[in-house]
This record gives sequence, C-alpha cells and structure tokens, in this order.
Amino acid sequence: MRPSPMPRPLLLLTLAALVARVGFLLLEPPTALAGDEHTWTTWGAQVIAGGDVAFSPLELPLIFYPPLYPYFIGAAYAVFGSLAAVKLCQVVVSVLLVPAIGRLGEGVLGRRSGLGAAAIAAFYPDLVWFSVHFWSETIFVVLLWWAFERLISADDSGGVWTAASAGLLWGLAILTRETPLYFTPLAAAWLAWRGRPGGRSRTAAFLLAAVLTVTPWTYRNFVVYHAFVPVSTAGALNLWQGNAPVPRQEIYDRYAAVRGRIEKYRYATRMGIEAIVDRQPLWMFEKLAGEMPLFWEADSLALVHVKRGAYGDVPTAVGIVAAIVVLVPYLGVLAWFVAGVAAAPLDRRRLLLLAFLAYYTLLHVVTHGFARYRLPVMPILFLFAAWAWTTWRAREWPALGRNRKVIAAALAVVLAASVAPSLTSDWAEPSFHGEDE
Repeated sequence: MRPSPMPRPLLLLTLAALVARVGFLLLEPPTALAGDEHTWTTWGAQVIAGGDVAFSPLELPLIFYPPLYPYFIGAAYAVFGSLAAVKLCQVVVSVLLVPAIGRLGEGVLGRRSGLGAAAIAAFYPDLVWFSVHFWSETIFVVLLWWAFERLISADDSGGVWTAASAGLLWGLAILTRETPLYFTPLAAAWLAWRGRPGGRSRTAAFLLAAVLTVTPWTYRNFVVYHAFVPVSTAGALNLWQGNAPVPRQEIYDRYAAVRGRIEKYRYATRMGIEAIVDRQPLWMFEKLAGEMPLFWEADSLALVHVKRGAYGDVPTAVGIVAAIVVLVPYLGVLAWFVAGVAAAPLDRRRLLLLAFLAYYTLLHVVTHGFARYRLPVMPILFLFAAWAWTTWRAREWPALGRNRKVIAAALAVVLAASVAPSLTSDWAEPSFHGEDE
C-alpha cells in the first residue's frame, strides 16, 4: 500500500521547520565542539572519511559506540568536504521528524493532535538546537519515530511491506542508539496482539527486517572482536557508572586499566551487576529518587553548552534569556502532557507509546539520567500535550473518573518532584559564564 500524500498543513509545517533550522544554523553564534561532539566528528570525518579505513567495517576499530551516526558524518564529509556541510545535511534530515510525528499523531490521537504535535516538533528549541550540533540524537529521533509511524500504519491498514519498512527503520535506529533493542520483542508482540487479520505475518516481517538490519553489524563484531556484542559496548560502562557508589572518575580509571575492548565490556558488565546486587533491597527506590530528577530536570544540553563556555563568555542576562526560551516550552509540554494522559481515552496504540515512554525512562533509571537522554521520547509528550490543548480549545474536555484523576495526580507529583530540584538550584544560582554587561 502506497503512503498517502502529505497534507498541505503538514507540508507547510515541515517547510517552516526547515526554515527555522537553517536560520538557526546561519545565525547561531560561533561555538566550540563540546563533549561527545569531538568523538563523533573524529570517528566520522577523520577515521572513516579521512583515514585509511575507507568505510570498511572490518577495518574500523569501533565497538564502544553504535556505527550509524559516525558513518552518516563520514559519508556527508566525504561528499561535501566540510563539517559545515555535514551540519546542513543533518538539518535536512532533522525536519523529517515533523511529518513522522504528524502522521503518527493522526493515527493515534486524531488529525488535530497530529498537526499540533508536528507544530511543537517543528519549533521545539531543543530539537532546533540539536539539528546543528554533532550529537546522534537528531538522526536517532527521526529513524525511531518513522519506525513507530510505519508500525502504527502496519497495524492500521498496511500490509507486510509496511511492517517490514517499520522493522528496517527500527533496526537503523538501534544501530544509531542501542536503547530500542530490548523493546523490539514488545513492539512485535503488540503488532501481533489483537490487531487486524494477518497480524502474525506483519509481526514476522517486522522482526525479520529488524534482525536482518542489525545482524550484519553483530556478525562484524564477532568477526573483528571474536565476541557476541549485538551493537556496542557502551551500555556496560553506563550500567556500572550509574550504580557503583564510587566517583565516576575512579570508574573511568579502573575501566581504562583493563586491556582489551571486549575485556573492558565484560568487566564493566560484571561490576555493574555486582553493584546492583550489593545495593539490594533498596536499589530501585534509590535509583528512582536519584535518576528521575536528572532525567526530567529543567535543563538542556544547549544550556549546558552555554554554562560550560562552548559559546565563550556569555553575560548572565543572555544566559537567563536562553534558559527561558529553552525551558518554558519544556515545562509547558510537561504540564499539558499530564493533562493529556489524564483525559485521553487509552487504546492499544496510545498504550504502546506510553509503554515505550515507561520503558525508556526505566532504562535510564537503571543506568543514569540526564536531560539529553529524554529527547528521543519527547514526541510522546508532544502528542498527548497536543491532544490536551486541542481538546480544551475545542471545549470537548471529557469528564474524568476517579481513577483517571488519581493517575493524573500521581503523575503530576512524580514529574513535579523530578523537576523541582533543578528549578530550585537554577533560581538560587544561575551559573552562566561571563559577567553582566
């Protein structure tokens, strides 16, 4: 079945998103690479495109990180010859999130909600900022949400090929960031459970396509490193550093002292599991209390760049304005999301999205939380927030039963408790570089 043409409003939102991102690319003040940006650009532009590897996966000594984003940078750099051109390519890819969210939203929460969520995605400050910086989230988010859009379409009216395209995109998302890997069986089970006739065939197509997309890299890891590593080894270190009651630098030092990439992987996995076992029976309660405020904090990687001097000396007043621009939309989406979850009728499609949100949050509770890590699940918040806003504007707000009120109150308390510490600390001491002018 051919995809339906993009509605005119969604097309206009996509073009507006492109204009916003290109404008930001041209107008953003000069900024130095920070954090993992050095890693991604080194692997992509220097090792893959500019070194002796020549795109050969068997020659590339990459195992700690997933491969797709370095290859994206390497391919764009090899063709255009500059990191500035790579940014422009990334901007073009980034706007594809807008139609994905619009189409997905229409299939899950209705046309108005889909367009509302697409509008949020088009102009959401974090998404605009990430599109012109070298972090894997931009490519990952686009692949992940097109995979969800195809998955929902396969469940709705699509056939085997639609399900296979969902599996292909799902596998590519896994090769960008490994986090959806462990949700794959749940997504497949959802597709088979109480769907239209032919659900087993679509489920098989989804799984086969996902497996065939990821397996070549898994096989490459076995050939090069003689070990079973599905995608990358970074998760082991994240598990260890997120659970060991020792300073992070000490973990890095001990990790670096182990010789061999696979040996490091196995050592970190063992130490992470031992740390979890040692912290029983209160481990999960401690992790929820410690990581939820980090995952949902009122912060952003864009603001971290400002605070850490990537833009040079920034007057405190300018930093505060930047914080308002970034954080007010986030807090607004968070509030309307709670309202949407409280009032929206829940069917199997909406439950799938909420299940992925819970899974993704729990994954980072088990390892460690950070504002950057929540970006891939923000489209779920956009969708429910857009439903709440458009329903309220249309004066169609449903009456809430007691159970839904309790759920909404509990969710509001958890999110408020998670956001409050960062808001309190930022209000008490806005730590931006530079002096007031």
